[in-house]
Amino acid sequence: MSEALCTITYDGRKLTGKTDQPLIDFLQEQGVTLPHVCYHRALTPLQTCDVCWVEVDGELVRGCTLRTTDGLAVKAKTAQAKTAQHEGMDRILAKHELYCTVCEHNTGDCTLHNTMVDMHIPIQRYEYKRKPYTKDHSNPFYTYDPDQCILCGRCVEACQNVEVNETLSIDYSMEHPRVLWDGGETIAGSSCVSCGHCVTVCPCNALLETSMQPDAGPLTNMDQPLKRNLIDAVKAIENTTGAEIISGISVIDAHWRQPEIKRTKTVCTYCGVGCSFEMWTRDREILKVQPVAEAPANGISTCVKGKFSWDFVNSKERLTTPLIRENGKFREASWDEALDRVAQKLLEIRNIHGPESIGFIGSSKGSNEEAYLTQKIARLIIGTNSVDNSSRYCQNPATEGLFRTVGYGGDAGSIRDLEQAELIVIVGSNTAENHPVIAAKIKAARKHHDHKLLVVDPRKHEMAERADLYLRPRPGSDLVWASALSRYMFDHQLADDAFLAQQVNGVEEYRRSLAPFTLDYAAQMTGIAQADLVAAAEMIGRAKSVCILWAMGITQHSHGADTSTALSNLLLVTGNYGRPGTGGYPMRGHNNVQGASDFGCLANQYPGYEKVTDPQVRAKWAKAWGVAPETLSDKVGEDNFKMVQAAHQGKLKAMYITGEETAFADADAASVHDGFSRLEFMVVQDIFFSRTARFADVVLPGCPSVEKEGTYVNTERRIQRFYEVMPPLGDSRPDWWIFTGLAKRMGHDWGYTHPSQIMDEVASIAGIFAGVNYARLEGWASLQWPVAADGTDTPLLYTQGFHTDDGKATLYPLQWQAPAEEAGGDYPYTLNNGRLLEMFQGNNQTGRVPGIRWLVPHWFVEVSPELAAQLGIASGHWLKITSRRDAIEVPALVTDRVQGNNLFLPIHQGSDGVNKLTGEHHDPDVNTPAYKEVAVKLEVLARPAASVPLPDHNFRYGHRTPLSHVPVEQKWAQDDYVAIPLKSPNPERF
Repeated sequence: MSEALCTITYDGRKLTGKTDQPLIDFLQEQGVTLPHVCYHRALTPLQTCDVCWVEVDGELVRGCTLRTTDGLAVKAKTAQAKTAQHEGMDRILAKHELYCTVCEHNTGDCTLHNTMVDMHIPIQRYEYKRKPYTKDHSNPFYTYDPDQCILCGRCVEACQNVEVNETLSIDYSMEHPRVLWDGGETIAGSSCVSCGHCVTVCPCNALLETSMQPDAGPLTNMDQPLKRNLIDAVKAIENTTGAEIISGISVIDAHWRQPEIKRTKTVCTYCGVGCSFEMWTRDREILKVQPVAEAPANGISTCVKGKFSWDFVNSKERLTTPLIRENGKFREASWDEALDRVAQKLLEIRNIHGPESIGFIGSSKGSNEEAYLTQKIARLIIGTNSVDNSSRYCQNPATEGLFRTVGYGGDAGSIRDLEQAELIVIVGSNTAENHPVIAAKIKAARKHHDHKLLVVDPRKHEMAERADLYLRPRPGSDLVWASALSRYMFDHQLADDAFLAQQVNGVEEYRRSLAPFTLDYAAQMTGIAQADLVAAAEMIGRAKSVCILWAMGITQHSHGADTSTALSNLLLVTGNYGRPGTGGYPMRGHNNVQGASDFGCLANQYPGYEKVTDPQVRAKWAKAWGVAPETLSDKVGEDNFKMVQAAHQGKLKAMYITGEETAFADADAASVHDGFSRLEFMVVQDIFFSRTARFADVVLPGCPSVEKEGTYVNTERRIQRFYEVMPPLGDSRPDWWIFTGLAKRMGHDWGYTHPSQIMDEVASIAGIFAGVNYARLEGWASLQWPVAADGTDTPLLYTQGFHTDDGKATLYPLQWQAPAEEAGGDYPYTLNNGRLLEMFQGNNQTGRVPGIRWLVPHWFVEVSPELAAQLGIASGHWLKITSRRDAIEVPALVTDRVQGNNLFLPIHQGSDGVNKLTGEHHDPDVNTPAYKEVAVKLEVLARPAASVPLPDHNFRYGHRTPLSHVPVEQKWAQDDYVAIPLKSPNPERF
């Protein structure tokens, strides 16, 4: 659909472009610059800087408030407009000390500097006076300098209404206004989550990344007294020569810096949101991460990990050379020796014990191309389908639920659909901490568009606090309430009968299966009051569009596939598939856990979810790979869980693990370690000497994402390119290079010289990727599978029917089955577990970031106030937590985030982590361990209490200060405010 065009008149010139576009953006696309400072195209118009004045019909109007319409006539160069623009800039400069040549932020994107230069400001007319505040260094990732703050409010708007963390504010009634954190003057201890939104949008150096300080420029790294004297001297000169000579020097300085600074688009290496951004580097030094509005999943949004947690890239602990175990110790080896050893041993074991004696675990942090080569080596060279990835630990149950009901194992739509949904239902997902950028989109939709939020979770996290309705079920009982709500829809005429009749199979059989799921039964089994169940049903049944979002709180149970199916059933009953703002959204945990599955790291499916048991599928892949069909196994392989069991039993002789902390992530750590110890041969390919690498015979040093090229698939099925930011460290190599070299040594010379060739191969075989190629993914472009051969992608699934043989969805009957392990008897407490915002998985990456360790320095277990009172526990008391497998000792943190006999333990810390306690009970349909079903007992240890394990500077102690917008009206209402273009008696305030 072509965009509507309009023609406006700007200073007498006719300009044609998009209609209903912000004027400043319209002009920039025409190569015309209207001076502005507070305007940012990712934010609403703030009207705070008073620089963008124009005349419309003879009246002064702030240009940032105008949108283009046909016939609009704007004048920016009249005497009145120019006077107003310069008065606005003069007032800004009264608040900000210009020392650009020795400023770390003079790297080309300082809006204030660039605008001041473009306007040819002759002199700083209002005297600059220092403010009675000191620079805030209390946060490890960024600083705030009130002396440089121009009170534009960009940071406030980003925090309040983009991130919606609602921490920042400005009180314009203060004698010396400044940005406030929870109404106070210190970042540490506030509700600031260090997402970096404020730093990204700051138009000057008031908010600045610590990584940019002090040596972002050739003249910036000097002692503060010397810098101060230099600034004072320059200011004295400026008063005699005028500002343009001095600003000319700073322009030269900004250009001087550019050749040293490399800006590279990359995609975040943490969670499945798929944030993309520019990474600014100088050699191997990461100066900053800079999001841009064009980024398809996140725009300008980031979280603390994506924005600030990249120290691990240059860690001294990185693996930089291959290692071979000899006589119980590792020694360094060349790539030739290491790959020769791996090739020889794998072929030898295959030839002696058969293909099924070897298993492969692909990386859900590696690229799609690397996942493809993992399974290609397993299937084509070794002859086994025993290949898997970490989705087995988290999202396979959700995928199974979607396969059963609607056909595709991925999110039904886009993040945009979550923003459009009239009602979002979040079940078993701590979205604000696990997928914070998506949570920000949901929070913004609720705050500004009155969309509703229903949260179901045993733990009261941020999204539960923000919900219109919060339900707190007994752990593991979600299938019951979901099925009861489906029955309610049928019983109260809220089911979408037309949709069911036209697009869904098995309706009557499914409806009959709901007979046991009465509201009485649901209330009894879940602990949720009937009135709340009815309220939830009415919310879902009467909403025009509903999205259900779920994660590991659902999937990591012994019947997670069934519960995921129940949630998809509920969406089908209410007709919430195939329309904008509808569908099921199982949140993917790792940056490429979706892609690893999509590109074939699954025991039962080739890339594109093509079954290994289908003779036609095998024939197609065999032809593409140039082999006879009978050389490809028709037997479903072993998954992660089964591989470890097979190692115990002596059936599995060798494993090849890439980029996964299996020794830490798989359930029942002692059993896993024992199984690994029984293997004849083990290869680990990673960027650090991980816990898993301790069991290896050969360790191969791979590269993180910033040292290679490739593509990822995020949680919304979006394929994005990432580019090499810097060369590999030492002798480490990209995983695709390693696999290509290994294959050659095993008799298969594939000849790949670039990942694009691998993607081209996949696209030529797997139907859902037919139109994917690197040219179509250039820059910020992306594609959401399935992608037709002509490049047409599918942001929203099921608009033309479902991915089934007859194009119809299926309602899947279910029965309630109790959790495999429940609290009771000698183990009366339930140990829930999950991620924290600041950390990621086994902490191999975030654990090497000093700022993250400052935020969360200790492991802890959350204990409810009622249980603490019952057992005499206070925060800091040491507890021994014992399951049926083993025990750990951690300090307590008393908090109402948990309730009753439910505990919560972060998964990131400890030598063996929570999996020292978890068991091998699992979902029988997909073999996902029931990590959330851990019954434990507690013992309060008689040892000196630790300091409170969560330090008081952590954001969880903060108290937000919500605002609907930057309160510029408060500034205008002050007695001493004088409207532009008149001169201000108090420019520092206004």
